[in-house]
Amino acid sequence: MELFFLYMLLLLVVYIFLFRKFFVYKQKSQDASNGTHLPPGKMGWPIFGETFEFVEAQRMGLLDKFIYDRKRSSSSDIFKTSLHGEPTAIFCGAAGNKFLFSTENDLVTAWWPTSVTKLFPSSLQASNIKDERIKLRKMLPGFLKAEALQRNVSVMDLMAKQHLETIWDTVKEVNVFPFAKNLTFSLSCQLFLSITDPAQVAKLFGLCSVVSAGIMAIPINLPGMAFYRAIKASNLIRKELYPIIKQRKIDIAENKMSSPTHDMLSYMLLTSDDNGKFMNDLMISDRILTMILGGNITTSIVTTFILKYLAELPSIYSEVLREQTDIANSKTPGELLSWEDIRKMKYSWNVACEVMRLHSPIQGSFKEAATDFTYSGFSIPKGWKLYWSASATHMNPNYFPDPENFDPSRFEGSGPAAFTYIPFGGGSRMCPGNEFARANILTFMHNVVMKYKWEKVSTINNHKPAPRGLDVRLRIHKY
Repeated sequence: MELFFLYMLLLLVVYIFLFRKFFVYKQKSQDASNGTHLPPGKMGWPIFGETFEFVEAQRMGLLDKFIYDRKRSSSSDIFKTSLHGEPTAIFCGAAGNKFLFSTENDLVTAWWPTSVTKLFPSSLQASNIKDERIKLRKMLPGFLKAEALQRNVSVMDLMAKQHLETIWDTVKEVNVFPFAKNLTFSLSCQLFLSITDPAQVAKLFGLCSVVSAGIMAIPINLPGMAFYRAIKASNLIRKELYPIIKQRKIDIAENKMSSPTHDMLSYMLLTSDDNGKFMNDLMISDRILTMILGGNITTSIVTTFILKYLAELPSIYSEVLREQTDIANSKTPGELLSWEDIRKMKYSWNVACEVMRLHSPIQGSFKEAATDFTYSGFSIPKGWKLYWSASATHMNPNYFPDPENFDPSRFEGSGPAAFTYIPFGGGSRMCPGNEFARANILTFMHNVVMKYKWEKVSTINNHKPAPRGLDVRLRIHKY
């Protein structure tokens, strides 16, 4: 029996090898006959391409190595591969970023793998997906604009104080990442959905953790796989959100809301597009879910790495403490932070920006060629998928000398050159929550620095996107 399975395995390997050879030969023949000059690179295995290597590099935080190795072998700032069953051109460098960000909705349009649409199926309802994305991006800034942030900064400050007092003050050592995720998630539930019940927040947190793990997993929808569990969890989240949406509609109709647009849910229910059309419940639940997931993971990663570097670099910690002490001394007893205080935290934000350069909250994003076009002398066929990566410029010594060195002064004055620093993306697709994330990160920094001095008691893997290994020993101080 064992010999039979070995024989079948050998036949499978031979079949894949021969099929791959045929696939490569066919592709080269098509390119030559079409007279196209595609970017250099290899398409990987038939059907799968280099998807497994790409997803694993994302999961391990080694996407920069995945891209650098192929860029070096191609000797070009653009190379081709195959990801998620699609021919893909990966753009590297500031010129590539500028091209992709400035041609949005013209030569290129946004695109997500089918695995993402399975987790967030409302994108398939739109008759014109591009138009739906544009409408959504016009709607969200209304809730995330300066006026709303001015109101929400005090909530962020109060929740950070309560979190540190009830959790961090009760222990001597903290595993930072899960605690930071807990705080950020609770804040998102309150500001986006007005959910404050700890049991309900904990239930949603558990389900969202399963979804976020599945997003980074191999997209195989079979029992026992992370992606399968993520799809089930996303459906359960929608079942939790539908009654909340229904009740909110009733409350709005009966004028029971103290402020009609006091959270994101109410804002989405009351805001229509240019044609007077409102989003349905599935669209609203998916949009809120993506905002919560995106903000929770990225902000938690950034705050965790901030604590890491402040523990390792005493001079930078001292400068952040000095700036935050000046702000604290300008407040009356019990007065919470304001948006004006956030704007004064210039050095602290430079520190956060340098953290995001080294550990970008958004690793990259896909787009799709809306038409045939030429870039840098290479032909990009219509329908090809395109990908930009933050680390391709963030860790490039041509843009950031000595890129492994932590240096907040890179962001003084006019800061980095255009299209070299892209932690929130760029162009019309820039993350609409970047100012929200800024306020969230800085209020957390203020409260932690003003209350504690800490030291690392465990190592942390700098490459992994989710820094679970950072344990710190706390010592309370007062200023």
